[in-house]
Amino acid sequence: MFEQLDPGLLEKIQTYGLEIGISLIKVILIFIVGRILISYIMKGLSKAFKKSELEVSLVAFLSSFFRFVLYIALVLVIAQSIDIKIAALLGVLGAAGLAIGLALQGSLSNFAGGILILVTKPFKVDDIIEAQGYFGVVEKIDILHTYLRTFDNQVIVMPNGSLANSNVTNTTIKDTRRAELKVGVAYGSDIAKVRQIILDVISKDDRINQDPAPVVKFINFGDSSLDLSVRVWTATDNLWPVYWDNMEAINNAFVKEGIEIPFPQRDIHMRTK
Repeated sequence: MFEQLDPGLLEKIQTYGLEIGISLIKVILIFIVGRILISYIMKGLSKAFKKSELEVSLVAFLSSFFRFVLYIALVLVIAQSIDIKIAALLGVLGAAGLAIGLALQGSLSNFAGGILILVTKPFKVDDIIEAQGYFGVVEKIDILHTYLRTFDNQVIVMPNGSLANSNVTNTTIKDTRRAELKVGVAYGSDIAKVRQIILDVISKDDRINQDPAPVVKFINFGDSSLDLSVRVWTATDNLWPVYWDNMEAINNAFVKEGIEIPFPQRDIHMRTK
């Protein structure tokens, strides 16, 4: 069969076959060497990420991103080695990237917000935050969304784009916080005695810091009561237990000492002609 072919055509087939074979061997060798280099680079990046103590979600994303970039570079090197026009290839990739970017504008905004949150760390997993009108515990932060569990056990999924550009109150970022208890007593009560009773109560709670010292101040003439503010500092984890326990203890002390705790009331004066 091959004997019947034109000698010139046969020579061309052999030449093309040899060129294809050489190109294929070249591609395989470059790919193998490239994969080995990428593996070493990724191991080095992994060690660097561990030392930097980045968030797990950010580490996973950065690892995937750098691996993707390195493999794209490898593809371009292979294309160059077999004389594929890189400029044309880059043009195609650029046009595809632009089309994808226009189609995913919202997701790209969330993506950028996720990177910003994971890098700047305004909050982390297990922090208690208030944001976007919700208050709860951060359960998970990924590249596109943050998952917040409210205290009635609902999960709120917040887009990172809007979250990164809004006000966020992190209530657990500091080791200590100030608890403020509002107390009202009846008009005519001895303020000095009331203050001393409150100080005696809170002095029995070892969870309350003495520096800064607890403060009890008369703050307002209310509609039905003389209002006092009790301000104490405690560990962040103890904030609400300290608040609840001492409110109950103050009430019990007032009952024991005969301090009246008023309820809203009005005096009505009637006139007769």
